[in-house]
Amino acid sequence: MESWILDESVQRLPVSVLTGFLGSGKTTVLNHLIQQPELSRTLVLINEFGEIGLDHDLVTHAKDEVVIEMASGCLCCTIRGDLAKTLREAPGRFAREGKVWFDRVVIETTGLADPAPILHTLMTDPGVARHYRLDGVIATVDAFNGASTLDQQIESVKQAAMADRLLVTKTDLVDADVLRGLQERLRDLNPAAPQIIAIDGAIDPDSLFDAGLYNPKTKSLDVQNWLKAEAYAEPHDHHHHNHDHQDVGHDHAHDHNDVNRHDAHIKAVCLTIDEPILSDALNTWLETLIVFRGEDFLRIKGIFNVVECDGPVIVHGVQHIFHPAVSLEEWPSEDRRSRVVFITRDIEEGALRGTLEMLKSSNYQHDEMSPMTTGVGEVGTVEERK
Repeated sequence: MESWILDESVQRLPVSVLTGFLGSGKTTVLNHLIQQPELSRTLVLINEFGEIGLDHDLVTHAKDEVVIEMASGCLCCTIRGDLAKTLREAPGRFAREGKVWFDRVVIETTGLADPAPILHTLMTDPGVARHYRLDGVIATVDAFNGASTLDQQIESVKQAAMADRLLVTKTDLVDADVLRGLQERLRDLNPAAPQIIAIDGAIDPDSLFDAGLYNPKTKSLDVQNWLKAEAYAEPHDHHHHNHDHQDVGHDHAHDHNDVNRHDAHIKAVCLTIDEPILSDALNTWLETLIVFRGEDFLRIKGIFNVVECDGPVIVHGVQHIFHPAVSLEEWPSEDRRSRVVFITRDIEEGALRGTLEMLKSSNYQHDEMSPMTTGVGEVGTVEERK
């Protein structure tokens, strides 16, 4: 199990990924955020090429990028191409008086982007992972066009499903019933992500950031806040009947169980395992899931009771890629059960729960199995099978 462990004592810079479909208000939100004194030491990377819609005082043009120094002190840079290279070079390239001046990175994706490749970069590139950690994914959802966008654009569904924070914008353009319907739909899609209302892009930075496993305020790992397993345990406080509501941007009503909708293909489920798990059995189970359906596991978050470890082991995956697992010294509560949250596409909950039988069987028969050569070990990634 030693090869699983990532040293969390090393302070790494938090990275937040700001995503959202075209017109959902990402740039408006970003314009507000970069004016806040709390973000004066933030490096903003805009992962698209073209005109930057930010209020700025100084623009420096380079061959393939635009660098903007904001009045607040933060720095914004468009990038085209190698995100990993930009992140690796950023501490030296943007140094001030020979020192790394920024203490946070925000990456704004294109409106059409799948956030998964950016998360893969943060997880798999050794030079990036040495200096940065994923803080969270923030997805903007337009209250006015959000329902129709979710209906028509699968990428918008993936953005919302993979988010740690859902930022609902343009709520002043819709009535309370439409907003409630959208929020229920988002809650079905991603039960654990807090939904935050932004008025004209204004938002408290404290509500968006520090969403990851590491809590900078306590300088410790906040597993319960990160996993939010309880959000999957109880039914949502609305009924899953076929209640119709009028979606903004539509001339028709639809029900929440329409299998033709993109988000009907997304499932969020938390599995609980009562008995401690042997590391080989856990590796076998995760490896098998990823080999057969890796692209359809949008996110995996888990806390595991592993026989070989005194404390719990934290696992985080995005599709076929896993972050280096983290071994904690002690459990965050009296509950010693393993719990793993899955956000999946086109994988039925029953089938996923059925794989637990394979895990239990492997757990009992581990001594007959050969050691795993991939899994969540070594550099902390499941071997890419592309």
